Amino acid sequence: MPTEHSVLPRLLLIEDDPQLGPLIKQVLTEVYDVTLIADGPEGLHAGLTGGFEVMVIDRRLPGLDGLSVIETLRGKLITTPILLLTALGTTRDKVDGLDVGANDYLVKPFEFEELLARLRAVRRVFTGEGRSVAVGDWEYHPDSRTIYSPYDGRVLLTAKENELLRLLADSPQRTFSRLEILNAVFSVADTAGTVDTYVHYLRRKTDTDMVLTVRGHGYRLGQP
Repeated sequence: MPTEHSVLPRLLLIEDDPQLGPLIKQVLTEVYDVTLIADGPEGLHAGLTGGFEVMVIDRRLPGLDGLSVIETLRGKLITTPILLLTALGTTRDKVDGLDVGANDYLVKPFEFEELLARLRAVRRVFTGEGRSVAVGDWEYHPDSRTIYSPYDGRVLLTAKENELLRLLADSPQRTFSRLEILNAVFSVADTAGTVDTYVHYLRRKTDTDMVLTVRGHGYRLGQP
């Protein structure tokens, strides 16, 4: 479920199909703040002025086709990652899309799980978030102190929250005592209670099962 600490990334969806467009929007709204526009010129204007973090653009659009929209955006130095949707699956069609500036393409019909995965991939490359670690259904990027919720998008961690989660994620089968965590993550001036406090912070910001308590031993990585 959404939390007060997460901010949904803004996504521009330019798709004119009256059934598919709203359906894609409904699915993507679980993890993105989606703006749906159904024609090329209006979509281009939104792309130039809207400050979106990622775009999904259909190739065949009324008024201005998707390739022209992408080419114009790139010509105006808009570097936002773009996923091109196309019903045309030939190599030439794919190359044309990539050549005008799309970061990736997806051929219709497609599974929504693949659409979500492709969007995560183009955003990860664009933001330079580095290596990814799967924690249950969450996607953790320790190098950028970022974790992506399967429900509500990007969550930023503080430096200490990130150090704690990185320690657990690097050895997911190991249970760490409070003393081990204290020595690895915190300073000599801190106490074992500091570990409990930051475990609480992590759970509150992500999921209660992100960190598991092993009674009498300490903490280990969970599988939320």
